[in-house]
Amino acid sequence: MTVVQFTLDQPEIEFTASGGSTVRRTVLPSGVRVLTETVPGAQSASVSFAVAVGSRDEVDGHHGSTHFLEHLLFKGTKSRTALDIAVAFDSVGGASNASTGKEHTSYYARVQDKAIPVAVQVIADMLTSSVIDPIEFENERTVILEELAMNDDDPQDVAHEEFFEAVLGGHPLGRPIGGTPNTIKAVSRDAVWQHYQKNYRPQDLVVTAAGGVDHDALLELVSENLELAGWDLNLTATPRTWRTQGSVSLDVAPTVKVINRPIAQANIVLGSQGLVAGDERRYAMAILNTVLGGGMSSRLFQEIREKRGLAYSVYSFNQGYSDAAAFGLYAGCSPQKAPEVIRLMLAELEKVAEDGITEAELDLAKGNISGGLALKFESTQARMSRLGGAELTDGEFIDLDESLARYSAVNLVDVQALAKLMSDAPKSFVAVGDVKESLFDEFV
Repeated sequence: MTVVQFTLDQPEIEFTASGGSTVRRTVLPSGVRVLTETVPGAQSASVSFAVAVGSRDEVDGHHGSTHFLEHLLFKGTKSRTALDIAVAFDSVGGASNASTGKEHTSYYARVQDKAIPVAVQVIADMLTSSVIDPIEFENERTVILEELAMNDDDPQDVAHEEFFEAVLGGHPLGRPIGGTPNTIKAVSRDAVWQHYQKNYRPQDLVVTAAGGVDHDALLELVSENLELAGWDLNLTATPRTWRTQGSVSLDVAPTVKVINRPIAQANIVLGSQGLVAGDERRYAMAILNTVLGGGMSSRLFQEIREKRGLAYSVYSFNQGYSDAAAFGLYAGCSPQKAPEVIRLMLAELEKVAEDGITEAELDLAKGNISGGLALKFESTQARMSRLGGAELTDGEFIDLDESLARYSAVNLVDVQALAKLMSDAPKSFVAVGDVKESLFDEFV
């Protein structure tokens, strides 16, 4: 079992993780961090170039810039067109993509191990040398507006976005990752360019790779391609420090929000502030969510879908970030059945809070989680993401065996105490569908 704490002034770290993989981490004088997990026998690799900046970091006049920039880095550099970038990955059978989050942005690819140089060359070029062409900028503005329109046509997505805003209030994490139509229409190329220049520097960059990868060879590739782009890796800079971990106090009054739409289902989310990413109780939260609303054997699924046929989709969740989080229950159901479904969701949470869960449920949840994690980390992309998360989030690497041990240590008292905390918390309610606010009168 392995837990390793990273420090920003430690230039080299090497250790063995569960399953016999070798993890290495190098911090260059310029602040660039390169991490690899070499998996014996792997013939493919996943590579990511990431920065610890997300939608929460945007200031007035720049809202939507992070997601806008994610799109634009694929649109061409000083030496490659958008087609060149696409052809480079297609020619080696690779897959490339990017992800904008609330706290970080990542550009990544999965390729055959011998094609790692191609992935590094192209992603490094994209990240360092985007031209953000004015014509492409306006074209992509239209594309992003279409993406937002597509998301707005998904009532479940809308319900979750509104729920985060309701629970987190004015906290930056309550804003939508992609911005809004108004902010995307308003943001200028200069604002996105400033965002790019400010947050895509050597001390911001974290490169991670997992699979059939050699650390020294990757380090040489990364250095060579960054220097080719004009980055001076001999300059000394301290890497961007990690965000402060721990819950902030959010004085947010519970709210009820209904977005009336003439659709067949009412999409309902209810809940409260949850557990942040670094909370030690997150292992108990995973158990709680598995038992309460994490799968076909969960209480919500059995009670609401299987026994009564009131909903097709019903589940619980906790989405945690560095200093704020949301815990919620979701169901999509007939508007006429919505009050009954809400009563049942609240009742199941209250039952766990009052009576706890059984030993059988605890064992089932632990088996579900351990099996899911074992399958998950068969993927080089999952291992790459774990490395990136460790470096970008809090500087702590936890391997599979240690994670499983922490889940195994959760007991019945831990789960019940957490359920009571969530059950007692003042709740916000959001619904998207053909319903009225009076639907929630009996619950608030």
